[in-house]
Amino acid sequence: MSKYTTGELARLCGVTVRTVQYYDTRGILTPSELSEGGRRLYSEDDLRRMRIICFLRSLGLPLDSIAQLLSEEDPGSVISLLLDRQGSALREEISERQQQLKQLEELREGLKSVERVSVESIGDIANTVSGKNKLRKMRRNLLLTGVPVSVFQWTAIVLWIVKGWWWLFVIWAVVAAGTVAFAVRYYYRSAAYICPQCHEVFVPGKKDFLFSAHTPDTRKLTCTRCGRRGFCVEVARGEGTV
Repeated sequence: MSKYTTGELARLCGVTVRTVQYYDTRGILTPSELSEGGRRLYSEDDLRRMRIICFLRSLGLPLDSIAQLLSEEDPGSVISLLLDRQGSALREEISERQQQLKQLEELREGLKSVERVSVESIGDIANTVSGKNKLRKMRRNLLLTGVPVSVFQWTAIVLWIVKGWWWLFVIWAVVAAGTVAFAVRYYYRSAAYICPQCHEVFVPGKKDFLFSAHTPDTRKLTCTRCGRRGFCVEVARGEGTV
């Protein structure tokens, strides 16, 4: 069976010799034997124990807690649970990093379409990128709201033709009008717009919003700050939007 000196153990575990010696004085990692010259010698089991200690320290556990944990009859079950939690945390961190990378790539693609890069233009693109998920969610909610109304519409038309139930179509018209009113109100309360001239993120007046020309990502509005009228980029409305 392999034997390791203090220096070898420290190197294998990525810590300093003083750290190994300190754990010895604390009684957390006692060497299996001493050489004839009084040198500490550690076994394979000691190496595994040291690696567990280093892992638990990386999780932020204090040495007293580690000592109590390792003195349990079945420390493996607790450590296994900690490993599962650490794995979940790492997967969540990877997911967050991947999302950040996606946003970075989208920001870089957005900069390619800007002739003159400035702090303001970067801010506009960043606002657009950060709000894309919210916009997608908003539009998905609107779509889901419209599906049952559309089904109701065609059902009412078919029954009017087949059975003469015209009153069902009238009910659909009332429901559809209410749904459209709700959808417009929801859309208005969820969206904001970036003025390409002064870079203000603003909420237009209701009348300007309702009767403006628009594309899937822009709307022709009058900026509430600088007064410019033209197409403004649509973003998700955030807290504190003017």
